[in-house]
Amino acid sequence: MILQSLAGLPAFLVYFCTGLIAIVAYLFVYTRITPYNEFQLIRDDEPAAAIALGLSLLGFVAPLVSAIAHSANVLDCLIWATIALIVQVIVFFLVKVPVPNLSARIAAGELAPAIWLGLSSLAAGLLNAACMIY
Repeated sequence: MILQSLAGLPAFLVYFCTGLIAIVAYLFVYTRITPYNEFQLIRDDEPAAAIALGLSLLGFVAPLVSAIAHSANVLDCLIWATIALIVQVIVFFLVKVPVPNLSARIAAGELAPAIWLGLSSLAAGLLNAACMIY
């Protein structure tokens, strides 16, 4: 009985590790395109950076979850994860249009721009995830 329950463990491990690698890749790329160091700001107890980065991470993970659930194989999953990453990078640049000094304001600890960026990233990620199921 237990062995039957664990029959899917290898696939679980492959997709879980693939997801973790995609998340690390996302954080690496995303934190390089922003003009401020999110992790240093978070270490310095700056909630604006944590909100913006955390919600953007959720905006990436939502389509990643969809890709894992609906992909034909790991390569297919990675392709869709890359698309999700690209969408999040585009969103970062698009949300700066109505708030041109967005990055400086987040680095200065202002919450409104951080929430705007984070929730825009999450909204785009949820839309992205929904579009991946067809």
